[in-house]
Amino acid sequence: MRAPTHLRWLIHLYHNNINGILADEMGLGKTVQAIGMIAYLAEQAKGNKSCVIVPKSVVSNWMKEFAKWLPSLRVLMIGGTKEERAAQLKDVKAGNFDVIVTSFEVVTIEKAALKKIQWRYMVIDEAHRIKNENSLLSQVVREFNTHSRLLLTGTPLQVCVCVRCVCVSCMCACECVSV
Repeated sequence: MRAPTHLRWLIHLYHNNINGILADEMGLGKTVQAIGMIAYLAEQAKGNKSCVIVPKSVVSNWMKEFAKWLPSLRVLMIGGTKEERAAQLKDVKAGNFDVIVTSFEVVTIEKAALKKIQWRYMVIDEAHRIKNENSLLSQVVREFNTHSRLLLTGTPLQVCVCVRCVCVSCMCACECVSV
């Protein structure tokens, strides 16, 4: 069975070392598309690690969607108190996960531990939050070592600003266009 068109597009981007942006209205399946891509990567090779960074208000929704669509993967939520995060990060350090789901706030707090990991795929939901390239969150996610990144947003953004966040090595001048 062939993958749906949207998934084939994400696969094409991945195999051509191109990061992506899914920028469409809310409720059109960006979460499921991202999970589908992570499933594809999990089928390709064991040991692929993915990081999903989302607003705190939707962490539990992402966890539910992973449980529903991809129950075979070890999905670890990083959050809670300092002590809870320390215990969760022990599992991360031991490699006892396939995917982590964490919030914008936690990724900035725990960046030292999380940036040590070679991420195969990074998904940033509500990516308009990194529109300001000087924001702390934008700076932190650019420090992570990732093969590919996917930005999700239901809010119009300026493509060139997001490209700077998606492709760290591509900091060339560009003409901004809204999508």
